[in-house]
Amino acid sequence: MLAAGNDGGKCPRGGPGARMAAALAMGLAGSALLLAVIYGVRSDMPELLLQPRFWLKVSFPLAVLLAAQDVAARLARPGMRIGLGPAAALMLPPLALWLAGAGWLALAPPSQRLELLLGATWEVCSLNIALLSLPTLAAMFWFMRGLAPTRLAAAGAVAGLVAGAQGVLVYSLYCVEMAPPFWGIWYVLGVLAPTLLGALSGPVLLRW
Repeated sequence: MLAAGNDGGKCPRGGPGARMAAALAMGLAGSALLLAVIYGVRSDMPELLLQPRFWLKVSFPLAVLLAAQDVAARLARPGMRIGLGPAAALMLPPLALWLAGAGWLALAPPSQRLELLLGATWEVCSLNIALLSLPTLAAMFWFMRGLAPTRLAAAGAVAGLVAGAQGVLVYSLYCVEMAPPFWGIWYVLGVLAPTLLGALSGPVLLRW
């Protein structure tokens, strides 16, 4: 009924996919600008790009981002089910990261395990990720409001999940931490913060 509307059921050119791509691009630009203004980019980035562990680090937010985009597109439209597959895809990246972190800790000497968990930036890491996620969170709410979500808390939460994943991705260009146990705690907490904010804001900001 919503699709039929007054225009005979025609969908805008590009549809939801184009709108989400625009939201992600705007959010990425905003997060990158925040990173450049507040933190800067690591001077050793060319060398860092040659390290396999850097690509292991960015694989976590990329996997979350891809899975969360699918769920966000479903929740943005009324009557769409999330489905078992997309829901499972959301859980696989953190589970894989936690398994990698547990294995890393098990192989490390006991005297180094606390350092692997805390690193040098545990006090600010999650907060930095949450801050860098805000432009994408605003853009994802714009995306959602242009459609017709009916499960507003869930839609807001997955918008925050997308934002958090993109925040981690951008923060990886600055973060010096290279230990999976650290990522499994502080990166995940950084993603959870905008997810919770989105869940709380969704019923208010996405109401139509």
